[in-house]
Amino acid sequence: MPLLTVALGVVLLLVLISVLKLNTFVSLLITAFAVSMFLGMPLGDIVTSIQNGIGATLSSIAIIFGLGAMLGRVVADAGGAHRIAITLIDKFGKKQIQWAVVVASFIIGIALFFEVGLVLLIPIIFSIVRELKVSPMHLGIPMLAALLATHGFLPPHPGPTVIAGQYGADLGTVLLYGIMCAIPAVWIGGPLFTKLSKKIVPNAFNKTVNFTAQGDQKEFNIEDTPKFGISLVTATFPVILMMFKTIVDLIIEVMGLGENFLITIVDFIGTPAVAMLLSLLLAFYTMGIARKISVKSVMNSCSAAAAGIGMMLLIIGGGGAFKQVLIDGGVGDYIAKLFTDTNISPIILAWVVAAILRIALGSATVAAISTAGLVIPLLATSDVNLALVTLATGAGSSIASHVNDAGFWMVKEYFGLSLKETFGTWTLLSTVVSVVGLGMVLLLNISIVIGVIVIALVAVVGIFILLKRYKNNYEKRSSINKNVS
Repeated sequence: MPLLTVALGVVLLLVLISVLKLNTFVSLLITAFAVSMFLGMPLGDIVTSIQNGIGATLSSIAIIFGLGAMLGRVVADAGGAHRIAITLIDKFGKKQIQWAVVVASFIIGIALFFEVGLVLLIPIIFSIVRELKVSPMHLGIPMLAALLATHGFLPPHPGPTVIAGQYGADLGTVLLYGIMCAIPAVWIGGPLFTKLSKKIVPNAFNKTVNFTAQGDQKEFNIEDTPKFGISLVTATFPVILMMFKTIVDLIIEVMGLGENFLITIVDFIGTPAVAMLLSLLLAFYTMGIARKISVKSVMNSCSAAAAGIGMMLLIIGGGGAFKQVLIDGGVGDYIAKLFTDTNISPIILAWVVAAILRIALGSATVAAISTAGLVIPLLATSDVNLALVTLATGAGSSIASHVNDAGFWMVKEYFGLSLKETFGTWTLLSTVVSVVGLGMVLLLNISIVIGVIVIALVAVVGIFILLKRYKNNYEKRSSINKNVS
């Protein structure tokens, strides 16, 4: 009965959101109340459970989510993100333009949420399309793969950040392993999948640029934007601080060092909330004060970012409420008992549950948060790596984006695709990223050391090939310029 109740709750939520078109937050609350009553929870405990779920979820995400949105908006409004993309694209050359898009999207995606990154990169992608006369989807698929991977695997994005907090996983470790999983997922789901997609839905690659869905876009002259180096450092500064803390922690653990003042300072500045705040303060200077932009203008960017994430925070809190009633109603304990005598790994279970919820609900964040409520009881009897369970949940929540996901419609309208073409490109792409992500998590789980070495070797070989191709392209361009002169 608990599993049937959960299934009926998922159906109810799907009907409320997709059929009755109710607000997602309201739908989550209605579903949480309904499910808690069907699970037999005392009426006096239901409201407390929902409030605890919302409070616990937002307490671990609100600061990071808010500061992250502000950082992304400040960098974007100052033209820093534009400078990053254009510079990388210019350096890679025409033949490697897909890899330029992948690198630019990955860097920008670390600091920006999926929807924001998509809106920011679309006009840049389309300007390249016009200049090089290539298909929008030829560049769109690598861009989408990079944005989706960073959204599903890398903090400070809401999904990985929230579920890491729910599982009790170290956020820096999640970030380190997340990068290892994201790089192969982007490579396979981006440039490689593009070749397959051209055979599956060739008509999708015959589309022309669709500007009607873009709305008003802020345009920049490249000379008016910040320099590439400072833009890159500012956009990725939270990642730099958190990664530094993780590396220091690993060194301390391996060498058996004790606590001291310096280590305490490193741990403090590497805490996600502190890292985000320091990064935002850096952005105030590099993207604002240093460029003679008024404080008022920078604060307007922050206000716009904060206003834009209000409903998202409520939706995340609603997902936390749904998760909490599943825990308090005994569903998690029931599932834990159900799988007590089986050999199902919490990693596999987390991916499967998150995938099912993602397909049913459409929201990757809600799917990830709801999955935590079902998997947490299993973790008490398992010594599985919590960071890997976090990433498996993120991978599962990225799968099969379709008509109940806002991202599906954004991709369809931006690229002027039909429903069939969107399924054959974006839906299939999100599934590829999800499955590859799970594969990388399982590889790391076999042996962290072996997994790290294999992934590092793959990354080194890939970087070597790219550098060699870049060198060849640079030499060809230099030779051409010399002959012209």
